[in-house]
Parts: sequence; structure tokens; C-alpha cells
Amino acid sequence: MDTHPYVKLATEAVHYFLLKRKLLPCPSPLPPDMDYRAGIFISIKIKKNNDLRGCIGTIESNQDNLAKEIIKNAVSAATRDPRFKPITIEELDKLSFSVDILSPLEPINDSDKLNPRRYGLSIKSEGKQGILLPDLEGIDTPEKQIAICLKKANIPKNSLYQMYRFEVKRYN
Repeated sequence: MDTHPYVKLATEAVHYFLLKRKLLPCPSPLPPDMDYRAGIFISIKIKKNNDLRGCIGTIESNQDNLAKEIIKNAVSAATRDPRFKPITIEELDKLSFSVDILSPLEPINDSDKLNPRRYGLSIKSEGKQGILLPDLEGIDTPEKQIAICLKKANIPKNSLYQMYRFEVKRYN
């Protein structure tokens, strides 16, 4: 099975950074399927047991194009996720990467508009924000999604908050 170009770029970006301690240059010419802007998340897992090893992303694009967004977020997922030690070059071949391209956030006012398999969730309140990708193991109800987002953002359950849903296209 061929590796998707997004996943290949994310993997190359981390390898390059671990070797040279600088970001991989943006592909030139830019592939047509990377010449747009979107929020993305990069997830890195251990192949052997599928445990998470790093995950960082952006809800909205911070870069000029998708390629730069993938490069920057892949390196951040590998080296800056506060839950994990930075990835080393020695473990790179034991890891798998996925790239999630996010749709724009859509405000919702009711948990009935959520489906944890289809939609991710972002909750915002007083400058705090919690986000959760869709289709995660063990998260099968809107109530679980909401509880996890509130906890991640340290937002009390009885606070006023705004919910946003989004879809992702996941590339492995």
C-alpha cells in the first residue's frame, strides 16, 4: 500500500528535523493538492500497540499552504507535545503518522448535532479552548466528547461555552 503524500511529507519533515534541527523546506514546485490552506492535526502512534506518541495541530491554518502546515505540525507533534518526551531518530521507524485535514468550524447549540464518529468538537469559553478529533477509540457519545473537551480546556461544566463541530479527512 502506497503512503499518502501528506503522510509521507509529515514523516519526512520529522526525520529531517531530527537530523538537521531545522524545518524541512517546503516542496517546490508545490504539489497542486497542497496549494490551499486548512487546519490540520498530525497524530503519531507506536506501530506495535497503536498508543499515541504525539498529536498537535491547528484548527485554522497558520501557514501559507497545506505543505507548510503539515511540516510545522508534524515537527511540533514529534517534539513539542507536552504529554510526551520528544521523539528520537532511533524510534522513528517504529512509529506511524496520520494527517487529519479539518473542515471549517461550524457553531452548534445542541449536543444532538454531534456524532463522535463523524464530527470533532471544539469548545470555547472565556479565552479557553478544548478540542477533540472525531472517531477516537472509547469516545462514543456526545456527552463523553463534551466532558473531555471541557476537561482539556479546564472549563467548569456549569460554565457558559460555545460548541463547534468539524469533520476531518484522515490520511494514514
